[in-house]
Amino acid sequence: MRGVVLRRILSALVAMCFVVACGIAASSTRDVQRSLTPVEHHRGEEQTWLTFPEWYLVHSPAEFARYMAAQRPPSEFPFLGHVGQLWSSYGQVIKATRDRTFNAGYHVMIVVIATSTTIEYGLREAYEVLIGRLGELTRRHGPTAEEKLAAKVAQDYVDFVRVSPWYDFDFWTPLRAVWRDTGCGGDDVVRKWERKYALSTEYLAKGLYGWVIRKATHASYEAPLLTTAVVVDRWVDRISGSWPEMKRVSSFRDGGELVLLPRYEAFKGVATALARSGANFVEIAGNPRDALILVSVLVSDQWQPDARGVHTLFEQPVLTEPGRKRAVLEVRVGELAQVLREFDGMQVTVEHAYDY
Repeated sequence: MRGVVLRRILSALVAMCFVVACGIAASSTRDVQRSLTPVEHHRGEEQTWLTFPEWYLVHSPAEFARYMAAQRPPSEFPFLGHVGQLWSSYGQVIKATRDRTFNAGYHVMIVVIATSTTIEYGLREAYEVLIGRLGELTRRHGPTAEEKLAAKVAQDYVDFVRVSPWYDFDFWTPLRAVWRDTGCGGDDVVRKWERKYALSTEYLAKGLYGWVIRKATHASYEAPLLTTAVVVDRWVDRISGSWPEMKRVSSFRDGGELVLLPRYEAFKGVATALARSGANFVEIAGNPRDALILVSVLVSDQWQPDARGVHTLFEQPVLTEPGRKRAVLEVRVGELAQVLREFDGMQVTVEHAYDY
C-alpha cells in the first residue's frame, strides 16, 4: 500500500515539474477591467488556486485533530497519503493557472512548505510505524496523559492556524507541559515515556524551525493584508452587528457598497452571512463577477454539485473518514452568494472559501 502511495507521490511530482516548466512563461489573458475596488486591495485571480496547497496544511492537521480526538492510534494515520494529496493538489493548481499570471513568489512558498511537510510527514510515518506502534502494543489502560495532551495540542494548533501563520504557534508551552503536567510513572509507563520522547522531539523541532521560518518570512515578505475588499449589490444592516470586523467604506449610485471583510477563515463565515441576507458579490479583491473563486466542501462521496455555475476542479477522499470526500469547486464571483445559499439547504459543509 505504501509503495503505491510513494509511486503516486513521485508521479504527481513529475507531472507538477512538467507543467511548471510549460507554464513559467504564461501570463494572464484576462483583459484589464475597470474596477470599483481600490488598487491597494487588488489580489490576482491566480491566488484563489494558489492558496489551496497552503490551506491544505490547515485541512490536514484538522483531520489529524479529529482523528486524535476519537482516540485512534497515531500509527494508523495516513501521513504519506496526505503528502500525496498535497502534491497532487498542487499539480491541479498549476494546471488551472497555467494561462494566468505566474506568481513566482507564491510558487516558491508552496514548494518550500510542501517539501518541509513531506519531510515531516515522512519522518512521522516512519517513527509511528516502527516505534510508536510498539509503544501502543504495551498500553493496557486507555490513552495516557501524554496522548490526551497531544490530542488537545493538535486541536489548539488547528484553531490557531486557521487565523495565524503556523510558525507563530507557541510550541514551547506544550513542550513544557509534556514534562510538567503528565507525570513520569503510573500505568503504561513504556507508552508514557515513548510518547514523551515523540512529543518532545516534535514540539522542539517545530519550535526551532518555526523560529527560523518566522525570521526569514519577516525579512522576505511584507505583512499580509488582514482584510478582503468586496463590492456587494446592497448593504445589510442586520448582520453588521454580528460581524464588527465588516467595515462599510463607500456607497455607489446603483445601491452597491464597497465593504472590507475579514480575510482567511473568517471570510467564509461573513460571506455566508451576506449571502443568507440576500446580498450578492460584484467584486472580490478586485476580481469581477466573471472571475473564478475556489470553494472547498466536505460531503458524502456520492455527492455531485448541481448548483448553476459550479465546476469541480478535483476531489480528494477524506482518508480517515470513509464515505466522505473534499470537493474543490470553481465558482464565478457573481454566483458565489447564490451557491452559498443553495449549499445552506443541503448536507454540505463549506470547508473554506479561498479569497485570493
